[in-house]
Amino acid sequence: MRIFDRRLHARRRTRAAANFPDYSFLKQVAAEDIALRLGSVNRSFETVLDLGAHDGLLARTLRSDPIAGPRLGTITTTDISEGFAPDRVVDEEHLPFAEHSFDLVVSALSLHWVNDLPGALIQIRRILKPDGLFIGTVLGGKTLTELRQSLLSAEEEIRGGAANRVSPFLDVFDGAGLLQRTGFAMPVADNDARTVRYGHPLKLLSDLRGMGETAAFANRTAPPLTRAILMRTLETYAQRFSDLDGKVRATFELVTLSGWAPSPDQPKAKRPGSATVRLADALGVKEQGTGEKAG
Repeated sequence: MRIFDRRLHARRRTRAAANFPDYSFLKQVAAEDIALRLGSVNRSFETVLDLGAHDGLLARTLRSDPIAGPRLGTITTTDISEGFAPDRVVDEEHLPFAEHSFDLVVSALSLHWVNDLPGALIQIRRILKPDGLFIGTVLGGKTLTELRQSLLSAEEEIRGGAANRVSPFLDVFDGAGLLQRTGFAMPVADNDARTVRYGHPLKLLSDLRGMGETAAFANRTAPPLTRAILMRTLETYAQRFSDLDGKVRATFELVTLSGWAPSPDQPKAKRPGSATVRLADALGVKEQGTGEKAG
């Protein structure tokens, strides 16, 4: 199922490329978080792939990190837009790399635009070497909930019906299961919701345009937004989601997925019932039977 128009998304990223550093605050948060996670992994990665690199901010952040940086070898940057001048122009839906090409694949705020995320994850696992690591951050389901609610309310009020104008995002609860289903070992998914405050909702829309994150739906049969609907959206937004100082809130949820390409050397869970030591003995406590009063 095609949700997004990838060519349209690429054009919007190209449009955003020249001034992207002015709007890269979310990318910076994601990059620093990935660097922190890599710093806790006690191993080196000789070949690294940065998927959806934008202007290379993630690669620069990783390279400059005092712990993760010295453990990284060659970093190849890719992006769907040639406007960012990556090492290679690559569509994340069609990875042109050979099997077992990389020790590490990272991605910061790009994979939420693919139509087939499970398919993209399968390709990522395929190009990882055995025991290779994937860490990717995408926008999560709580992202732009204020804008989504305001748009739906305004269009319903004026037109008597509303279309979805904000892209769908991954739910963190589905993240680890998705990694497991696509063949990753030791999958982990977690989230971090950030609130950004703006003097006016129009500044939020400007930031989304500057990030290259405006909606790019494949099915554009819905009637276009009119000026009246947009103005009503801005009014609703300010009424429902403003603080006492008049500034409005915008939620951005960052969902980070991590997992390892399977390898025979990885630790494996023991089968149920195979334990040779009682849990009570390991913890140094007295075992109590069911129904026995504690203490």
